[in-house]
Amino acid sequence: MTPRRTVLVSRSVCGAIVLAALVAVGGCASLPDSSTPQAIGTINRDSPGSSVAAPAPGREPDLLLRDFFKASTDPTDRHLSARQFLTAGVSGSWDDAASATIVDKVDVLPETRSADKATYTIRANKVGQLEPGGLYVAEEGSFETKISLELLDGEWRISELPAGVILDRAQFLNTYQRKSLYFLDPAGTTVVPDPRWVSGPQDQMASQLISLLIDGPKAALAPAVRNELAGVSVRGPITKADGRTAQVGVGLGGIRIDFTGVPPMDEQAKQLFAAQVIWTLANAEISGPYVLLADGEPFDERFPNGWTTADVASMNPFATSSATVGLHALREGSLVSVTETGVTPVPGYFGSARNMRSLALSQDGKLVAAVADTGRPAPEPASSLMVGAYEDGAASVLEGGAITRPTWAPDNSAIWAAVNGNTVIRVLREPGTGRTSVVNVDAGAVTALGTTITELRLSRDGVRAALIVDGKVYLAIVTQMPGGEYALTNPRAVAIGLGSPALSLDWSTSDTIVVARAASDIPVVQVAVDGSRMDALPSRNLTAPVVAVDASTTTEFVADSRAVFQLNNNDPAGDRYWREVPGLTGVKAIPILPG
Repeated sequence: MTPRRTVLVSRSVCGAIVLAALVAVGGCASLPDSSTPQAIGTINRDSPGSSVAAPAPGREPDLLLRDFFKASTDPTDRHLSARQFLTAGVSGSWDDAASATIVDKVDVLPETRSADKATYTIRANKVGQLEPGGLYVAEEGSFETKISLELLDGEWRISELPAGVILDRAQFLNTYQRKSLYFLDPAGTTVVPDPRWVSGPQDQMASQLISLLIDGPKAALAPAVRNELAGVSVRGPITKADGRTAQVGVGLGGIRIDFTGVPPMDEQAKQLFAAQVIWTLANAEISGPYVLLADGEPFDERFPNGWTTADVASMNPFATSSATVGLHALREGSLVSVTETGVTPVPGYFGSARNMRSLALSQDGKLVAAVADTGRPAPEPASSLMVGAYEDGAASVLEGGAITRPTWAPDNSAIWAAVNGNTVIRVLREPGTGRTSVVNVDAGAVTALGTTITELRLSRDGVRAALIVDGKVYLAIVTQMPGGEYALTNPRAVAIGLGSPALSLDWSTSDTIVVARAASDIPVVQVAVDGSRMDALPSRNLTAPVVAVDASTTTEFVADSRAVFQLNNNDPAGDRYWREVPGLTGVKAIPILPG
């Protein structure tokens, strides 16, 4: 399967939203002014010999400051471009590595000015922080600092400024790109994205990404993933497959990487190693073949002439099981299979019951977990979690006042849900006997964020969980503890400034989620896992509220107040709008895909 290019930096900005290639729509829309801007991150790199434009002569100090912020987007040679705007003394002492703050809506306000000195107050909206390694951390709040300038030889230059870099969001959108490093899930069955923001020309991309891959995952993700490249290094320059050093990673010609320090590996370990490298490069638009060497010899004798994505297709991060299982829906409390010709109740309990509120299919479509209405009056539990085979009976495994829509672990061995808003559980199912047991998940880091968990969805790789807590969207890391228990760790808000409470969410790809919000203007948005982007999906044909969303890598499905609609990600940008699902036209139902 050809890797799907999920997040490319747009060259234009419409309001607060930049429409990425994955979610391109006709025209531009914007969330309310409080919406999260599409800020991006950075890595430091050295590129000796780069040409640096000098500040324009005769600039007024306020305009010079705006030019300085623009120049600060280039990290080359310790922000050499930006240092041209500083006095000689300040240029030598400025600590550009102290911090990197992403801001939006920058105001340059005069504080004091004389014939040869000026001070300005810089005010802006703080939207993010850039950390080493290209990591983006979403933040919000106000930002204010003062910068002073002097007139030297007829030109204004900055004479005093705070440590760190102030990065204007709009300028970064023209300079940086989000690329994902790929690490391994604990079972070694698929790769897991770790988004980074990088700058520089395409022919330097492979070198940057492989260096970051060797350095390993970000700290929060590290306990939940594996890195087969730990401890290795690259011997010599990365070249095209035939050894050419020009235009590496640009166009055709493949790539050759000679690793050193590679420990002895069996074929399976080599496959995992190669999968990390290949999917990291392929999804950065660096084409194969990928010639991998170890100390000058073929890394794997099976592939002396290089690997392709087909050789690691089983670990494709954009593969989906929905194509084989097919779309289902919860209609009038029953599970139905949806085809182009109509809907058919499934055999067994789940197709005949009439009291189900939410439902989840296992990744292979053979098992079902559903939340059923018990019909019992208070104070008796109102909800029951039912688990069973797709075409067979079902058994109640627990009851509660409220149970979120269930979500399946990737290996179909466990079901996750939140009970009564503040307890996260896993239901373990023995493959042979079907016996179930319920264990608690350590969700203290999540419950500390608010009162009520209303949505919990595991990513398809099982390494992240998307949650709605008191109407806000969070991403947490799924971590297995030394004793075998699981915990939801390092939760972070990823849709800051959503503007309206989140009602439902699901995973689109392994690094993006789709969120339905309680708003009529833009009811559905797509959010990056690092919180750096929030993109509006079309609203055409939808009638608020959108109460449910389910998604695959190719299609989003939603249920609004009237019917079930689908949005095809492969439609041309000018012809991309929500279409009613055949078989569910004019029917109130909830779309269901595996997961």
